[in-house]
Amino acid sequence: MNGLIHQFVFDRARATPDAEALVDRDRRLSYGQLAGHMDRMASGLLSAGLARGERVGVFLDKRIETVVALFGASTAGGVFVPINPLLKANQVAHILADCNVRILVTSAQRLHMLAPVLPRCGDLHTIVVVDDVEAWPSFAAARLVQWEDFLSDARSITPHRCIDSDMAAILYTSGSTGRPKGVVLSHRNLVAGAKSVVQYLENTASDRILAVLPLSFDYGLSQLTTAFCCGATAVLMNYLLPRDVIKTVEEERITGLAAVPPLWIQFAQQRWPRHTTLRYLTNSGGAMPRNVLESLRHILPDARVFLMYGLTEAFRSTFLPPSELERRPDSIGRAIPGAEILVVRPDGSPCAVDEPGELVHRGVHVALGYWNNPDKTAERFRPLPGAHAGLPLREIAVWSGDTVRMDAEGFLYFIGRRDEMIKVSGYRVSPTEIEEVLHATGRVTEAAVFGVPHPNLGQAIVAVVVPVPGKGVTSAILTQECRARLPAYMVPSHVAFSPQALPRNANGKIDRSALRNKFNALFSTSLALS
Repeated sequence: MNGLIHQFVFDRARATPDAEALVDRDRRLSYGQLAGHMDRMASGLLSAGLARGERVGVFLDKRIETVVALFGASTAGGVFVPINPLLKANQVAHILADCNVRILVTSAQRLHMLAPVLPRCGDLHTIVVVDDVEAWPSFAAARLVQWEDFLSDARSITPHRCIDSDMAAILYTSGSTGRPKGVVLSHRNLVAGAKSVVQYLENTASDRILAVLPLSFDYGLSQLTTAFCCGATAVLMNYLLPRDVIKTVEEERITGLAAVPPLWIQFAQQRWPRHTTLRYLTNSGGAMPRNVLESLRHILPDARVFLMYGLTEAFRSTFLPPSELERRPDSIGRAIPGAEILVVRPDGSPCAVDEPGELVHRGVHVALGYWNNPDKTAERFRPLPGAHAGLPLREIAVWSGDTVRMDAEGFLYFIGRRDEMIKVSGYRVSPTEIEEVLHATGRVTEAAVFGVPHPNLGQAIVAVVVPVPGKGVTSAILTQECRARLPAYMVPSHVAFSPQALPRNANGKIDRSALRNKFNALFSTSLALS
């Protein structure tokens, strides 16, 4: 049936069954083979009693079985829940219990890690293990079965009937404030998102897209859905080191590479071949520092750079065409196909040109809400401002919580997240703007800026940086650089140095929350800020 996310693969299997769909190191599947595996997975799930709309958790690294399990669950009429393989047992247990996962697909190593917490997951009745298990843990309520047995013992059962507005996936946000929330995405959300990206990236069946980011991250999952939408090849990679990415780009003739700013910072410091097969680069998950952008454009001159902005609750919201990079490198662009982006005041009225306001996303990409969390859903998913009075059912939009401004030509500029904005002496300060200045000095490889409580200022600004080796950088030098480029109220009160990479959350973004908590504790009794 058209409009379902797994149908991308089956459509390609009928049209070009021998075309390469998926690469996992030395394992390769054509579209015909991938469709066959998905069919068998769906039969296995249905034979195990999976009801329509029930959740299938997938806790694996990136591998063929991961993709088969995700899209096989969709084929069966279930809902797939990709779980970041870096999460700890308690975090995984929260997800499994929160969305009532019925069937879990995982590895032997991860199964043993989860053994102490699985008794908390009362809805779980079947665990499928993709590799060999020497000693099976004992679970009173869950049946354990090996992957090959699960697929081979399945009966042929007609999948549950689904339509495009049905649930397809639940993606858990990184949980920088409180426990992770499950964003519920429909088939329509995922299909429309893939088609939008294919349109503006001009993807074709000849593209080879490297999947480096976690598939539990909407931006990471998008690399698969985009590839399958246009019949391209998705190459799976579990990220190790920057040089491994470069090697894979060369060996697999990669044409599309997506990453978040911390990864781009690392990639920009590597030695790349002067000419590669890369046709485009995409950035989301935060602003790319200007000096990093310029370095990438210099070392990868044949690759077009797309700067994007997105949020899990609406997939992707904006993109900046590469043709606009010279004129507006700080912009996050305009609305993607199929979406409209509004900038509004707290009362919902539209902002004037260049007036800061909240980004509101309307259109087909708006998710169904947060799983089992009506209060948080009501905060973020709200009626569209200015709706026609005659419409009895008001359109629901996503209120992002992000502050942006829109120029006279409709291009948007990110200012900061509402929960990350720093309030200093009555001024609202964007950490992103200060981080840009620190990166522009050329003396730091990473920077994170945040606020800590201050008895007089409200908040004081703290910057934690990773210095470039051999530059002889000091906090005094960086503070002086900031004073030269920023108003006094935006200059960090304290600059701290980290000898190693800054902490990341589960989606690979710098974890400002963890750093903030550390410094809040440090200065809780005495704010010894210089």
